[in-house]
Amino acid sequence: MTAKKITSLFKILSLTAIYLVLTGVCATAQDPTGIMPGGLAEPAAVLTRFEVKGGYEKTLRKTLRKYVKQAVARESNIMAEAYHEQEKPSVLWIIERWDSKSALQEMRKDVTYQLKKVERMLMQPARTIYINDLEPLSKEEWRRRPAEEDEPITIMLFVDSKAGTEGTFRKVYHTAMPQFRSEPGVINYQLSRLEEDSTQFVTYEKFRSEDAFQYHLNFPPIQPVIDYLNTSIKSQPFQKGLHRLIAFTPKRKS
Repeated sequence: MTAKKITSLFKILSLTAIYLVLTGVCATAQDPTGIMPGGLAEPAAVLTRFEVKGGYEKTLRKTLRKYVKQAVARESNIMAEAYHEQEKPSVLWIIERWDSKSALQEMRKDVTYQLKKVERMLMQPARTIYINDLEPLSKEEWRRRPAEEDEPITIMLFVDSKAGTEGTFRKVYHTAMPQFRSEPGVINYQLSRLEEDSTQFVTYEKFRSEDAFQYHLNFPPIQPVIDYLNTSIKSQPFQKGLHRLIAFTPKRKS
């Protein structure tokens, strides 16, 4: 090979390397926005936990109500709700879903001043948990509300699977999910996986009443789920990961 050909080949390889680096940077830059290959937006789901200092509960709830009201008014929002834990009212949660991560980031940017006000009210920094829904629901289904006569309760269960068993957990839930969602006392039911760890999951289970929840616990299709939780998670009992939530916004509608 002549020196001229070697120089030409080197130029081609150099240009190829630069192209690969640039396309890699572009792909990385798109990840935070939730853009998938092909230009489609990937829905974003996020849980945010707040542990409020004594005396600030009323103020923080007011701030979170305002945030949720602004969120659900946006076309890009799928759902947004705010809760306090039944057993520990000082712990508050926002649960929200958006058309894309860029829509979520735009919302957070627009209300930065509100979120800054929240920091001084907290025992520790708010924790943000990104999740991926494994059994997707439509926006219409997420916006379904309890009736006026209902006394709704939402159950959130965090599941930390033993490595190698997470596929079994997903399969068990995939089989049971249609039956869970068909229960008369169920408003919404969702299984999600934490983005940060593929062996960690969280369920979102909204029931019309405490009686509806108790019915669910005795519903025969739940037994394979209970069997898994009793044998294949890292820490027992599984009830340690259970959070009973009471919504304080948005207001229920019939």
